[in-house]
Amino acid sequence: MRIDLPQLSAFAAVVDEGSFEAAARRLHVTPSAVSQRVKALEARLGRVLVTRTRPTGATEAGQVLARYARQLRLLESEALAGLAADDAEVRLAVAVNGDSLATWFLPALTGLAGERGARFEIHQEDQDHSATLLREGAVLAAVTADPRAVQGCSVRALGRMRYLGVATPDFARRWFPDGPTAAALGMATTLVFNSKDALQSRFARELAGRRVDPPATVLPSSVGFADATILGLAWAMLPESMARAPLDDGRLVEIAPGRHLDVPLYWQRWKLASPLLTALTDAVVAAAAGQLRAPKP
Repeated sequence: MRIDLPQLSAFAAVVDEGSFEAAARRLHVTPSAVSQRVKALEARLGRVLVTRTRPTGATEAGQVLARYARQLRLLESEALAGLAADDAEVRLAVAVNGDSLATWFLPALTGLAGERGARFEIHQEDQDHSATLLREGAVLAAVTADPRAVQGCSVRALGRMRYLGVATPDFARRWFPDGPTAAALGMATTLVFNSKDALQSRFARELAGRRVDPPATVLPSSVGFADATILGLAWAMLPESMARAPLDDGRLVEIAPGRHLDVPLYWQRWKLASPLLTALTDAVVAAAAGQLRAPKP
């Protein structure tokens, strides 16, 4: 059995664009033609590949095909670039957590963008959940907290991102006069990135010795986390590199001096013979080595 490439292109466009209409505009055909191609591919493979929702998505079987489509697209782009085709564009989709984006990750892309003309599609996702985008075929590589390789991927340890619990001196005096006790942690407002962010609760639980659910303000911005903490809005867990300057000049203090959380980070990428993906991996590993704490042996 062979996969029909026009049918595969139609399927991939529907998944990427989120609707049959948008896919049709990208492919310069009618929505009916896109629908017919997807249905023919589903009939050929005997699987439902697309969820008919808004936005459309890939079923579990469709995720397998989406991974293949992205791999094929990357290899085709690299081949065209190697032939110096005028319309060649190499685009790499990666998933990265917000704190890595705000601290060490972006410099890893500059060489590839400048020397090879690569373009990137960056998905910001919590490190505990970014591996899901690999499984779904949405990205080619991801910074993740999961050391278990996604099927079809390789994994490399990048290092440990250290987080410190910090607040302004006034906030600490008001809410933690006797230190970060369980009672105080249960009342003092903290910051969370989104509903998936459990870092603050985890740190509070380690300090209190039991589960603590501090009131939270949701702020989906790594830079905003630092700004809001310095303004005294709440206490927060900041990456060590972000917290160091305001700690040194007294704008912030540690709520539990000597205590911290280390989050191991890993780089997962598809096992694909792609020179550009290999170059990206080398650049990411080098950038992490210069900024993160060494992985535990």
